[in-house]
Amino acid sequence: MCEMTPAAEQWSLYSAAQNLPAVLNDPNRGKQSNFFIKTWGDTFVEKSQIEKSPFLPEITYSHFDNYIRKIGKRYKRHIRLTQNKLDTNHVKARNKADLVNGEISVESIPDFFLKQNFPLNDPVVFSQVFRGTDRNQDHVLQEELSHYLDIVEVQIAKQVSQKSGAFFHAMTSHDTIMEQMGVAYNEVKSLRSKVQKVDKTLAKDSLKLIGLARSKTNHVKLVDKLKLMSTVLQTQPTLQLLLSSSDYVAALELISSTQEVLSKELAGVTSLRHLPSQLKEMSKLIDKMLSNEFERYAAADLHRPLDANGGVLEQERLISLVAGLLRQNHLQFLETYKQEAVTAAQTLLKQLLIEHLADVEDDMEHCLTGSGEVAPTMDAAHWLKVLALASDALGKLVQRVKAVHNVIKETADTSAGLRSTTSLRDTENFLTLEDHNRVEVKLKDLLISICDYCHERLASLVSTQSDKQTITATQVTELSTIVDNFTELCEKICGRQSAALRAAFKIQAGNYVNKFHSQRKNKLTMLLDAERWKVADVPQEIQILVDKLALGNTIRSLPSSPSNENSDEKKPSPALKIGAQDYTTVGTVLILIQLVCEYCVCAHNLQLLAPIVGRNLTELLRTFNSRSCQLVLGAGALKTAGLKTITTTNLALTSRSLQMVLWMIPHIRAHFNALTSDPLNGFDAIERDIGHHIQQLETKVLSIMNSLLGDQLNEWDAKPPVPSKAFRNVSRHLTKLHEAVSPVLPEEQVTDIYEVIHKNLKSRLREQLIKMNIQNNGGPQHGVVTTEIIFYLETMKTLKVLPEKYLSDKAMDDIWMR
Repeated sequence: MCEMTPAAEQWSLYSAAQNLPAVLNDPNRGKQSNFFIKTWGDTFVEKSQIEKSPFLPEITYSHFDNYIRKIGKRYKRHIRLTQNKLDTNHVKARNKADLVNGEISVESIPDFFLKQNFPLNDPVVFSQVFRGTDRNQDHVLQEELSHYLDIVEVQIAKQVSQKSGAFFHAMTSHDTIMEQMGVAYNEVKSLRSKVQKVDKTLAKDSLKLIGLARSKTNHVKLVDKLKLMSTVLQTQPTLQLLLSSSDYVAALELISSTQEVLSKELAGVTSLRHLPSQLKEMSKLIDKMLSNEFERYAAADLHRPLDANGGVLEQERLISLVAGLLRQNHLQFLETYKQEAVTAAQTLLKQLLIEHLADVEDDMEHCLTGSGEVAPTMDAAHWLKVLALASDALGKLVQRVKAVHNVIKETADTSAGLRSTTSLRDTENFLTLEDHNRVEVKLKDLLISICDYCHERLASLVSTQSDKQTITATQVTELSTIVDNFTELCEKICGRQSAALRAAFKIQAGNYVNKFHSQRKNKLTMLLDAERWKVADVPQEIQILVDKLALGNTIRSLPSSPSNENSDEKKPSPALKIGAQDYTTVGTVLILIQLVCEYCVCAHNLQLLAPIVGRNLTELLRTFNSRSCQLVLGAGALKTAGLKTITTTNLALTSRSLQMVLWMIPHIRAHFNALTSDPLNGFDAIERDIGHHIQQLETKVLSIMNSLLGDQLNEWDAKPPVPSKAFRNVSRHLTKLHEAVSPVLPEEQVTDIYEVIHKNLKSRLREQLIKMNIQNNGGPQHGVVTTEIIFYLETMKTLKVLPEKYLSDKAMDDIWMR
C-alpha cells in the first residue's frame, strides 16, 4: 500500500462524495420541493443501502485459521529469542556503566547472597539464584554473578586501602604491647602470692568463728521449735477453756493459728501428724455449737414478752455468737434469724387474735391459720381495736429486730476494721471488705423482709373488713393513723416503703370514699330536685366555712352547730359575705358548700386518697352544674319542684349561685394541691362549664327581655297620648327586671345586662322608625318619638343601672341614622 503525501491528505470541496452541483443535477431525483429548507449535514442526502455483490465470496475467520496457527509458533519463538538478546545486552551495558562511573555498591547484590549461611541445596534459595531453566539465559546469569563478584572484590580492596594505616600502626606497636603484657603478668603473680598469705594467716580462723555462730543459731532455733511444739500440744486444753467462757472467736483464732503453724513451721513433725485432723473436727464442732446457740438465742429473744426490756437480750452473748459466725463466714445465721422473726410475728398475731376475738365467736380455732391470718366477722370498732393492737405488737417486734440488726452490724464493722469497740479486740479484723458488703446486704434484706411480712399480715387484717359493714369517718381516720404510723416506723427502720398495707388501706378507704361520694351525690340530687330556687338565709356555720376558704386555711374539721348563747349574734344572715360582695344563693348551694368542705376534710384525713376524693368532688360539682342547668334552663323544676314558671328571679338566683360555686373552685384546688403532688386538672373543666352556664343564664334573661320589649315596640304607634301604653309597659318590664336581679346579682353584672338591653332597644326602635317612616325633621311624629325617648331615659335614670353617657339626649341620636 502506498503512502499518501501530505498534499494528498488535505481535504477540499472536490474530495467530497456528494457536492451541491451533483445533488442539484441528479437526474434520478427530479424536482425537489423541500430542498432549500433542509439542513446541511450527513442527512442532507438520503442514504441508500448497497446490496452485496453476487460475484464476491463471503470471507470468514475460518479462512485464516490455518495461517494463524502456523505463523503463531514461529512468531512466539522469534519474540523469546529477541527478549533474551535484549536482556544480555542490558546486563553488559549496566555493568560497564557502573564500572566506568564508579557506582559500585554492595546494596545492589541481593540479600540472600550476603547471609552467613548460604544453603544452595534449599529449593527456595536455588530458585532465587537460578531464576530460569532456559539454556539461552545461562550466559546472562554467569555475567550477573561475575558482576556481583567484581563488586565484592572492589569493596574489599577499597576497605583494605582505607584501613591500611591502622594495619601498619598495629604492626609497629606489637613489641610495645608484648612488653606491657610481661610487666602485668609479674604484678598479678605478686598479688596472688600476697593474697594466699593473708588467707592463711587471717581468714581461716574468722571463718571458723562464723561457723560456730551459725551452729549456735541453729541450736536456738531447735529450742524454739521444741517450745513451739510444747505450746501446740496445749491447744486442746486452751480451746476447752475458751469455749467454756463462750469466747468463740478466740477459740477459732487459736485453731486457725495452730493449723497455720503446723502447716508451715512444724510441717513434717511425725509426733504431731494427727493434730491437724483433730483441730479440724474441733472447728466443725464449734460451727455446730455456734449455729445451735444462735438459734436458741434468736428464739429466746424474739418470743419473750413485748413489754419486757426493749434492749438487746444478753448483748455480750450475741456479740460473741455473731463474731464467731462471721469468723467462720457462716452468713446463713441471718436467714435463720429472719425465719425465727417471721415465726414470732405469726405467733404474736395468733395469740392476739385468740385473746381478743374469743368474745366475738365462741369457736375461733377454725378461723385461725398457720400464718396468723383471720377471717372472722367483726364490727368496725372491734376490728380497729384488734388492728391497733396488732400494729403495736408488730411494731415492737420490728424494733427488737432492728436492735439486734444494729448489734450485728456493729460487730461486722468491728470485725472488718471499720470501727473500734470495747466488745471485740481491735486485732480481730478477720472479715474482708467483700464479706462485709455481703453481710450488709443480708442485714438490709433482713429488715426489709421482716417489715414486708408484717405489712402483709396487717394488710390481711385490714382486708377482713367487709364492704357491707359501715365505717365512720372517724374510724377511717383512725385506720389511716394506724397505717401511717406503722408505715413510717417500718420506713424509718428499713429505709424503704412497703406497699401491701397501704394498698389494703387504700382499698378500704376507697370503699369508704365511694360510699361517702355516693351518699352526698344522691343527697345533692334530691336537694336539687326539691329546690324552688328562692333566696335562702345563711347559717353562721356556713359563713364560717366560707371565711376559712377565703383565708386559704386548710379545712381540717367542720364547725359544730351554734349554741343557744349569744343567739342574736348567731342569727342567719340574708347573704354570704365574701369581702365587699354579698352572695345571695339558694338553700342547695349552702348545703353544697357544706358538702364541699366535707370532701376537703375527708381528703385531709385520707391524704393517700386525696386525688380520688378530688375527682369525686369535681364530679359532684359537675352534677350540680348540669342538674341545675336542666332544672332552670331546661325548665325541669316545673315538674320536680312544682314551679309554675321559670322567672328572671330564678335565672338570676341560679346565676349568682353558680358564681358562688365558681368562687370556691380556686380555693378548693389550692386545698387539694397542698395535699397531693399530682395536680387535679378536673377543676379547670368545671370552671369552663360553669362559666358557660352563667353566660347561658344571662343570655336567657336578655332573650326574655328582648322578647317582651320587642312585642311592645311592635304594637307601638307614634301617636298621642304620650307616654304611650307600649312605652309604659317597657318601663314596667325594666322596673320588674331591676327588682328581680338587683338584690341578687352584683352591680357590674346588672349594668352589663341593662347595657345590652339598651342597645337592643335602640336597634329595635330604629327598625320601627324606619318601618313607620318617621324622620328627624321636627314634625309632630318626631316630637312624639322624642317625648317617648325622654320618658324611657327617665325610667333608666330612676333605676340607676346605666352610666351617664347612655342617658343623655344626644346618646339617643343614633336611632335616626339609617
